[in-house]
Amino acid sequence: MKQIKLDSIQSLFKALSATRTLYLPVDTPAGADFKKYEDGVLWSGALNPNRSAKDFFFPQTENMVDFKVEGKTIEIIEPTRPDEDFVVFGVRACDARSFELLDKVFLCDPVDTYYQNRREHGVIVTVCCNKPAETCFCTNFGIDPTAPGGDVACWQDDDTLYLQANTKAGEALLNSVADVLAEADDSAADSVKETVKAIMAKLPIQNLDLSAFTEDNLLNLFGSEQWKKLSEACLGCGTCTFVCPTCQCYDIKDFDTGHGIKRFRCWDSCMYSEFTRCAHGNPRLSQVERFRQRFMHKLVYFPANNNGDFSCVGCGRCLAKCPISMNIVKVIKALGGANK
Repeated sequence: MKQIKLDSIQSLFKALSATRTLYLPVDTPAGADFKKYEDGVLWSGALNPNRSAKDFFFPQTENMVDFKVEGKTIEIIEPTRPDEDFVVFGVRACDARSFELLDKVFLCDPVDTYYQNRREHGVIVTVCCNKPAETCFCTNFGIDPTAPGGDVACWQDDDTLYLQANTKAGEALLNSVADVLAEADDSAADSVKETVKAIMAKLPIQNLDLSAFTEDNLLNLFGSEQWKKLSEACLGCGTCTFVCPTCQCYDIKDFDTGHGIKRFRCWDSCMYSEFTRCAHGNPRLSQVERFRQRFMHKLVYFPANNNGDFSCVGCGRCLAKCPISMNIVKVIKALGGANK
């Protein structure tokens, strides 16, 4: 394990950014967001940025290919693939787990080479959550915030940051900045871990009953009368899907620039009326159907196809951002059985 004093953290950021692009959470007027590091930029103390680190591997908009049409001739112009090596520093355990879930979608056959390319160039540095919020419920999905994962995991006490490599990429990263780090005992962060575990045990959204959300119970959940009541105030704004670290739906569109056609993909939302619209129309005409689709996918469809892994990491963003205070926790409690 390595360590560095927090009052020297800028030397670590400068060393990391010397050979690759560094991104870290930075305070903005609208809250914390991941930003490119520049000399003197301060690392935000916020628990989680407004949007997850998913953007680095599955960006909100992404150019796929350009076309130029002259008469009957079509010229296809392949976009330049991003090839910068980069580090995302300050990722929490919930967001780190989301990458594993996204990998199941984008790295299965046929592999999404756009996503794969970014994953191969990125190194993830996670940081343990010192002060989990009341909206945090990651432990319900088997996530341990004191073992945040990533290529390098970090723990922070009052004056020191401790770093431990988890992968070969993490070892290479720490070796590249060895001059600014000092050795630390492997047990140096144990007190931090114990403190965080004690906090998590007292948070209100613990021990959710997920036992009802099984493939065998699919039809009962799908036909539940609870969906109408739960969805009646939903605005269909899609905020929950855009802040979610595991949502992976996208649309592909063509845009006429006046000089050619640009084909790009952009995030889509199952909460929108045009989502999955086909030639015959939309298969989900009502908001209650679209609302049900979102949560059935998170809690039933995805785990049924991915060895029981729920498509939620308990980051709490949907709890904090939904304008009508509807979220996956309320759905779980309404449909999930006795432990409400």
